[in-house]
Amino acid sequence: MNQDHSNQSGLGNKSVVPPEIKGWNWGAFLLNWIWGIGNSTYIALLMFVPLVNIILMFVLGAKGNEWAWKNRLWRDVEHFKKTQKKWSIAGGIIVFVILPLVFFSISNMLKGDAFNLSLETIKSNTEVTELLGSPIEHGFFVTGSIQIGGGSGKAILYYTVIGPKGEAEAYVIAEKEMGKWVLRELIVYEEEHKRKIIIITSQQKMHNKSFQR
Repeated sequence: MNQDHSNQSGLGNKSVVPPEIKGWNWGAFLLNWIWGIGNSTYIALLMFVPLVNIILMFVLGAKGNEWAWKNRLWRDVEHFKKTQKKWSIAGGIIVFVILPLVFFSISNMLKGDAFNLSLETIKSNTEVTELLGSPIEHGFFVTGSIQIGGGSGKAILYYTVIGPKGEAEAYVIAEKEMGKWVLRELIVYEEEHKRKIIIITSQQKMHNKSFQR
């Protein structure tokens, strides 16, 4: 039975899709365009089209097995299943193990001198401590970017600050001049009460002001 089906794979729309391979394909869902190239299913390259990619992820998961069977020649059903299982395992490892580790590593790299300077400045601001309480800690992850070259550099950081009364988001722009980090902008925004506290602006280095937005 498998052999008959294998003779009818890779024939495009003329292929007969065995009922036993139908179902959800996690490899196609998780790895989408990479899986598409590996399985000659080039419609997956539409993942590079904004908005289309969101829908296509789920279409690939639902139709991946059928499309892969039609677009590639397989020895038999068993060969197909084993290959797709490997794609699923690879997708799970990349999405749930490797990517979080990469994100965690980048977040730790951003927790340098510019981050520490901004956090200490936030902790010492009376309006922030009145809003969030004390002590104030930072959230687990830091996002943004940092560029350093010689004695100069620039950092743009986003992270959560947490206190006994609640939490808020911190937005930071810092520049490194002659080996020393200087804060150019430092804003704390608390979503629940729509409260923004401008601690530092580029026009006025220390300008303690808060207002309702």
